[in-house]
Amino acid sequence: MFYVKNVPGWERVLRIVMGLVGLVFAAMNWGTAGLAVGVGLAGAMLAVTGLFGFCPMCAMVGRELDKGR
Repeated sequence: MFYVKNVPGWERVLRIVMGLVGLVFAAMNWGTAGLAVGVGLAGAMLAVTGLFGFCPMCAMVGRELDKGR
């Protein structure tokens, strides 16, 4: 594996749910609101980081999971 998971389980679920909400909002408002493109991209990013359990931004600031310390 090329990466170490740095997102805890509860946050992964939250990211997936919020990502899907963003994608649904973007799909419903695609032609009417310019904001829909940005929300759709952010939703896709959230969903992918939730599915993989790895967030590059969190890794850049040094976030790690507690392994029962």
